[in-house]
Amino acid sequence: MPTVTVRDRELECETGAVLRNVLLRADESPHNGRADTLNCRGLGSCGTCAVAVSGEVGAAGPRERLRLSIPPHDTESGLRLACQLRVEDDLVVEKYPEFWGQHTERAGEQADTEEP
Repeated sequence: MPTVTVRDRELECETGAVLRNVLLRADESPHNGRADTLNCRGLGSCGTCAVAVSGEVGAAGPRERLRLSIPPHDTESGLRLACQLRVEDDLVVEKYPEFWGQHTERAGEQADTEEP
């Protein structure tokens, strides 16, 4: 049984479980702020459940790749959509701040290097 670690909690789940569902069942939202209410309910179209994951995961599918290619997301950020990711092995999940959860260290570095 895979273990998902989020905010120092370890959550066990079935192999193949959707990460978003695993998090929600444990009262660990994959969303920030108003995105808890204003989200696509797992359809992969809003992008508010973007998370960083460490561990072995499968390749992103077409819906996930498409949504992560639309701003404010960036395909180079390494983020994944919790609603599209199936848990196949142990994972460590990190949720970044702001509505879309796209504020990774890499995104901050880009903002610092852009000229006004």
